[in-house]
Amino acid sequence: MNFYTVRDLRTSPKNIWENLSADGEVVITNNGKPTAIMIDITDGSFEETIKAVRQAKAMIAFNSMRQKASKDGYMTDEEIEAEISAARKGV
Repeated sequence: MNFYTVRDLRTSPKNIWENLSADGEVVITNNGKPTAIMIDITDGSFEETIKAVRQAKAMIAFNSMRQKASKDGYMTDEEIEAEISAARKGV
């Protein structure tokens, strides 16, 4: 996997497009941190590709919530009911 800076997008886009076609994906960095992934989309696979990316992002968010819940402790049924009641009352 090849890494390029945001500046590379402006100064040498041809190299990025060539590597994207060859490798199927490239990573764009900003201030040394990965911030975006460019994925080569083959003919007719746009919907499948975007669906897969969205599913992956949802799974990452779900796993993050599970880790946070595990770290902070789980709520009891009574605590959940109290939260729901408070939300319904607008408290």
